[in-house]
This record gives sequence, structure tokens and C-alpha cells, in this order.
Amino acid sequence: MTFRQALGLGGHVRKGERGTTIVYADRFTPDDERRRAAEAGEEPGAIPVLKRFTVFNIDQCDGLPEEVAASIVPPPPSQIEPRAEALIAATGADFRIGGARAYYNPTGDFVQVPPPTAYFEPINWHRTAFHELGHWTGHTSRLNRDHSGAFGSKSYAREELVAEMAGAFTCASLGIVPTVRHADYIGSWLEVLRQDNRAVVRAASAASKAANYLLAFLPQTIDADAGSNEKAVAVRTAA
Repeated sequence: MTFRQALGLGGHVRKGERGTTIVYADRFTPDDERRRAAEAGEEPGAIPVLKRFTVFNIDQCDGLPEEVAASIVPPPPSQIEPRAEALIAATGADFRIGGARAYYNPTGDFVQVPPPTAYFEPINWHRTAFHELGHWTGHTSRLNRDHSGAFGSKSYAREELVAEMAGAFTCASLGIVPTVRHADYIGSWLEVLRQDNRAVVRAASAASKAANYLLAFLPQTIDADAGSNEKAVAVRTAA
């Protein structure tokens, strides 16, 4: 909903929240054009129109009526692929579903990912989940990669390359083909590392180790077509 819609319902958008821009596209025919076309015996022409709005998720608002807030429903389990669900559970990672952004917290050693319904294509939830678990493999108690780099630094770029490739390798091994292309993300970080012509080779090697680390947890008895497993994802719903 928009800022004004939230106010109109008696609530408000929380201070500091950032909205998402959406665009409404349509065509309309002005009355003058309709009259002109009728007099000329022609088909009236339509004018394209674009309207931009900034909208906020309900969980970014406070004070909304209960019937509005209660309209949020948890995503059905079927939106998470059974083998992916089993693998995430088997890693034993502190894996939390909730919030508005995905990240790995190296200090707390946990992963947080928004629910599948937050993604344009729910299948892309898996890409994000395994990207963050790729970061998780780099903890000092596991593969011990450098997580100290600040955003935009070369060390940060290297770790992002590793995590994205590890996510791509893991998804491919599970037969998951996200519609969001890994190549675009990888290319953006290669720009940071453009002076290192072996950056992608080193990243791919580290990513292969990360993906193998994750896939080693995959229960061998899990049927890819199973609708449920003995091991359900151990997640903690994040506020």
C-alpha cells in the first residue's frame, strides 16, 4: 500500500522504512479523441500512460486494522523444493525466514532470508538461500574465508563472487534453475576485480569447495519428488 493508503486506514508507515517503486502501465482514450474519431468514422486512438507509485509492505506499517494485518498468510511449504528444504535442515545452520532482506551475519553466525512470497518468482528464493549459505560456509569454524571486507572493497567482492557461484553450483546440483541470472550479479563484482585476471578462477575454486561442503550434507535417501521429508527445515521466524 502507499503511504496515504496506510494513513487512510488509520495506520502509518514506520519511520525509516524504504518503499518499493512500482509502475502502473495502461492506455486511455480522451473524450476529444473519441468525438473526433466518431465524426471521422475512424477508430479512436489510445494514449499510453505510466504512473509511478511508492508502496510499502504491510509489515512495514504500524496501527493498521486487524483485518488488514491478518491478511498476511505464511507461504505454503510447497514453495520450497523438498530437496532444498532437506539440505538446509541437514546443514544444521541457524537459518531464519522473515524480514525484508537476505543476509548472512558472521558475528551471530546465522542466515536470514525473506519468505518465498517476497520474490517475483518463488523459485528465486532458493538462489538467495543458497547464496547466503555460501557465505555461511566461509565461517572460521568451516572453510575459514575472509569476511572482514567492507562493501565495495576487493575482499568483499571476492566473497560475493564465491557465494554467488556456490549458490549457482548448489542450485544446479539440485536441479533448480532460477529465472534470475547469476551472471548479472557475478559480472557486477568482476568489475571491482577487473585488475585481477585470475579472480574468477580463484572464486570458482573457492565456490566449488563451498558447494561441495553444502552438498555433502544432502541426505542420500531424499526423493526429489517427495512432497515432505522426515527432516523439515529448522527455521526461526524472524520479526
